[in-house]
Amino acid sequence: MSPASPSPSSPPTQPPPTQALAGVRVVEMGQLIAGPFVGKTLGEFGAEVIKIEPPLNGDPLRQWRLIEGGTSLWWQVQSRNKQSLALDVRTAQGQEIARRLIGECDVLIENFRPGTMEKWGLGWDVLQAINPGLIMLRISGYGQTGPYRDLPSFGAIGEAMGGLRHLTGQPGQIPVRCGISIGDTLAALHGTIGVLMALHHRKVNGGAGQVIDVALHESVFNTMESMLPEYSASGVVRAPAGSALPGIAPSNAYRCLDGVVLIAGNGDAIFTRLMTVIGRDDLGRRPDLASNQGRVKAATELDQAIGDWTERHTVTDALAQMGAAGVPAGRIYDIADIAEDPHYRARDMILKQRTRQGFDVEVPGIVPKLLSTPGAIHSPAPVLGEHTRGILEGLGFTEEQQAQLKAEGVIA
Repeated sequence: MSPASPSPSSPPTQPPPTQALAGVRVVEMGQLIAGPFVGKTLGEFGAEVIKIEPPLNGDPLRQWRLIEGGTSLWWQVQSRNKQSLALDVRTAQGQEIARRLIGECDVLIENFRPGTMEKWGLGWDVLQAINPGLIMLRISGYGQTGPYRDLPSFGAIGEAMGGLRHLTGQPGQIPVRCGISIGDTLAALHGTIGVLMALHHRKVNGGAGQVIDVALHESVFNTMESMLPEYSASGVVRAPAGSALPGIAPSNAYRCLDGVVLIAGNGDAIFTRLMTVIGRDDLGRRPDLASNQGRVKAATELDQAIGDWTERHTVTDALAQMGAAGVPAGRIYDIADIAEDPHYRARDMILKQRTRQGFDVEVPGIVPKLLSTPGAIHSPAPVLGEHTRGILEGLGFTEEQQAQLKAEGVIA
C-alpha cells in the first residue's frame, strides 16, 4: 500500500442520497469483467456496492494490463464507487460472514461457474431463506441450466457461440475478435437490465426477490439482429463483409487522401443527397436505386462511385461536405482522438479522477445521462480490504473478533 493510500480501516463511503439507486445495497462477488461491470454501473447511479475479494491478492483485474502504483489502470474504472471487503469465502467463517452480509442487501452479483456458490453454502435456496427479498444476478458462460452449464467460458467464447465472431473480418479469412471483451460487457448490460426490472417487480409485487440467469453467449446472440429469422425462413447464413453492412446500402468505409471515412447513405432521401455531394445525380435519379432493395443489388457500383469521390478529398473535407448535406459520416477514432475531441469533453465523457494511489487519471464518464438523478463518481477504486473493518463493525463484529479472523486469514 502506497503512503497516499488510506488505511484499511477507512469507513464505508456513502453515495449521494439524490441518485436514482440511492438506498439500494449490492454485494458483488464476481471478478474480472462481467459481474464487476454490473456493480460499477449500479454504483454510478447511487447503489452502495460492497465488493467481496480474496484477502491475499483480490480481484485478478487489479493486475490486468497496464499497472500504475501497483494496481492496474483498468481497476480505477471498473471498481470506482465500490467498497472492498477482503474475505475468504472458501472458509466456513468467511461463508457465514457472507451470508450475514447478503441477508442485509438488496442485490447479489456473482459470475462464477454454476455450482460454485452452492459449494460455498451460498446457493439460492440458502440465501432466499435468509433474505426473501434478495435479487440474485448470476452471470455465467452458458447459464445455470442446459447441457453446457458446467463448461468454463470467457467473453471471447461467448462472442463466438453467440454468432458475433463469425461476422467479423474480411470474407474468406479467419474471423477476428473485437479488441475488447464485448461479450462480457453485453452480458453485464443484460444483467443490469435484469436487476432493474427485478427491483421494480419487487417494489410493486409484495417484496419478493428472484434469480436473474444471464449467459454470455445468449447476451451476444440477443444482439444478432435478423440472423436467425433470415436463416429460418430463407436458409441464409450471414457471412463476414469487412467494413460494409450487408443488406443495407450504401454504408461502408472509404479511403480518402489522408485516411478513411465512414459514410452511411442508406436512407432514401439521404442517398439522394449523398449522390448530389459526389456529383452523381444520375445515380440519385435512377428509379432502381430509389429504395434500399435496389441499392443493395447495386452496392458494388455505388461503393465504387463513392470511393472515386473520397479518394480525391481529405477526411476533413469529406466530413465537412457530408455534414453540410446532412449525410451521416465520421472518422475512425483511436483513443487519442477520443481524448482530444471537444464533444466528448462537452458531455462529461472524460473525467479526471484522483486514485487511492495518489495520482490523477482520466477515466470514461457515465452513461446513460439521467438529467434529474445523474450518475456520479463519489469515491475512487478501493485498495484491497479498505472497508473490511467498517463493514464488519456494521455486522456486529468486535475488534477482538476481527483480529482473530485476520490472524486466521479469513479477512485482510
